Amino acid sequence: MTKKIRLSVAVVLALAFSASFSACYYDIEEELYPETDCVTDNVNYSTVIQPILQTNCYTCHSAAANQGGITLEGHGQLLQYVNSGQLLGAIRHDAGFSPMPQGAPQLVDCDIEQIAAWIDQGAPNN
Repeated sequence: MTKKIRLSVAVVLALAFSASFSACYYDIEEELYPETDCVTDNVNYSTVIQPILQTNCYTCHSAAANQGGITLEGHGQLLQYVNSGQLLGAIRHDAGFSPMPQGAPQLVDCDIEQIAAWIDQGAPNN
């Protein structure tokens, strides 16, 4: 009988010991998901802006789709929406603008910051 009690106590202690290690676990969010730097210096149209637009806008606003009569494909077409403030107003979800992309999540902050920086740099066709 003593052997059974010792074995039972040993099993209970082993379970309690292993549970104590797995029960308390603390993650530091900043270490797991560090903030990435958003590069907004010298934003290039062809390597930064155009890929953002292709991924998020061209499904509806390419030359082929042209939904709402809005074509963002090509630097020349895009400039009219840049100069009027419609592009930034729509992607920032500002009051008075149709929030874009419609039916999808808002662009990530870095994409919006890069587009704004490119516009601040004069929206060059580079």
